[in-house]
Amino acid sequence: MTVVRMVDARSVAVSPGPQISLAGVRKYFGGSGFVALDDITVDIPQGQFFVIVGPSGCGKTTLLRILAGLDAQSEGRVEVRQSNPARPTNSMIFQGDSLFPWMTVFDNAAYGLRMRKVREQEVADTVRVWLERIGLWRFRDRYPNQLSGGMKQRVSIVRAFANDPEILLMDEPFSALDEQNKLLLHEELLRIWDATKKTVVFITHSVDEAATLGDRIMVMTANPGRAKAIIDVPFQRPRNVLELRQNPAYGELVFNIWEHLRDEVQRARLSAEASQP
Repeated sequence: MTVVRMVDARSVAVSPGPQISLAGVRKYFGGSGFVALDDITVDIPQGQFFVIVGPSGCGKTTLLRILAGLDAQSEGRVEVRQSNPARPTNSMIFQGDSLFPWMTVFDNAAYGLRMRKVREQEVADTVRVWLERIGLWRFRDRYPNQLSGGMKQRVSIVRAFANDPEILLMDEPFSALDEQNKLLLHEELLRIWDATKKTVVFITHSVDEAATLGDRIMVMTANPGRAKAIIDVPFQRPRNVLELRQNPAYGELVFNIWEHLRDEVQRARLSAEASQP
């Protein structure tokens, strides 16, 4: 069994290459023979916002867990280049509420820094900057059960960015929110990403979300998950979410993504119905 190989980019004499490189990645589970991922091969440059879209059960989250080091591929090569070993390689933002309910907003945002044993004054300064940037400083002493769903996800975003990882892994972070809050958080995320230029791998079921946020989009097949298409997003940055949706090219891009995705969603639905007793 192979695992994620960490590469120190400072030791590479010529071109540092992509920050994430996957070659022939395959994942299957136990004696059942269930294949979740099959022959995933893609390079992700440093600073790119890379979106993965696909039907339910296509292995998107499995791939993200492999990148996070929470799981190992069964076959193939995974390399993640690290330019600064003093910083964490990645932070993960999960679907739904992932805050610690017994911690305040401040302590949730500070969690990653404290786990790395950063000096407390630096923790306080960093968390204050990020909470002020996203408009949550006055809520710093509140607990998650006192926050709306959108506010909870903003804290999750702060926690990830404040820890200053090289790579952000985001697993459908806005799927539980209503459309109004999604739009607001898309704007927040794009604004923060423009300022930091982190490498992002972002999973979504939403074609609109993929077209709004991404630099490149990988469309995955129904199980087993393969890369069906990789689509370049033509829009310049910075982006205004509402202005973008008025652009005729936006509608063309959404249509193009859906054309690749439609048959896979239908195939996943038929497979799920066939498995019902």
